[in-house]
Amino acid sequence: MRRAACLSVAALVLVPASAGAGTGRPPLALTATPAHVSLAGSGSATIRVTNTGSSPIGVDAGRAGFALDLRGRPKVVRRAGRGAAVAWIRVRPAHFLLPVGASRSLTVSSRLPARVEPGDHDALVLLTTSPRRNAGVAVRVRIGVVVVVRAPGRVVRRLAVGSLRLRRVRGARILELWVVNRGNVTETLSRGRVRISLRQRGASTSLTAEARELRPHTTGVVQLTYRGRLRGWVTARVEVRSERGRPAVARTFRLKL
Repeated sequence: MRRAACLSVAALVLVPASAGAGTGRPPLALTATPAHVSLAGSGSATIRVTNTGSSPIGVDAGRAGFALDLRGRPKVVRRAGRGAAVAWIRVRPAHFLLPVGASRSLTVSSRLPARVEPGDHDALVLLTTSPRRNAGVAVRVRIGVVVVVRAPGRVVRRLAVGSLRLRRVRGARILELWVVNRGNVTETLSRGRVRISLRQRGASTSLTAEARELRPHTTGVVQLTYRGRLRGWVTARVEVRSERGRPAVARTFRLKL
């Protein structure tokens, strides 16, 4: 299965700056691999959790919903929306102790309901450390691992381009392109898949967007920073390319820089 929605482990690690201060290993340090898990229907996979800190830690493994905001930043959500797989997955063991330098394998399994929409459905495995005893300040580490369950059926890939806007941030000109994923699988908008060409009286320039993910049935904003010399009204041609590099969606705007 193609890599679907992924969320780096570092994105959900919540640790005060003081926890890693000083020399040597920090008291609390937890890693999990892989950072994302893909399951085909009802299946299972393994997550390897390692204590890389200098103190033994207890770990609680739970489930949660997650979402990407308009600009692609991940966040934990209490109420999972359409396409969530939170109720379908199980994590075992739910509680365990990790001595210093030790590792433990967790099993993540999914069980599809009787009726399910084809395509990608996601959830989050949350690994949270228990508060340390005799610590002056209660410190916890939380790691999120994305689990994507692909339900069998017809895969639909359908991207649409919405509006194009200009936003000024501290003197910088940022083009914000609204893209809608009307398909049923997560789209990986890798670098180069979204391009904007600006033209004005024979002068032209091209911008390439950074990579981001776009979950099924959601809208996201792709940002491109313009540092060129063009001013005033320009013609902006937007192209969202397919995974094979061919233009899949194209649209032209008039935009004032």
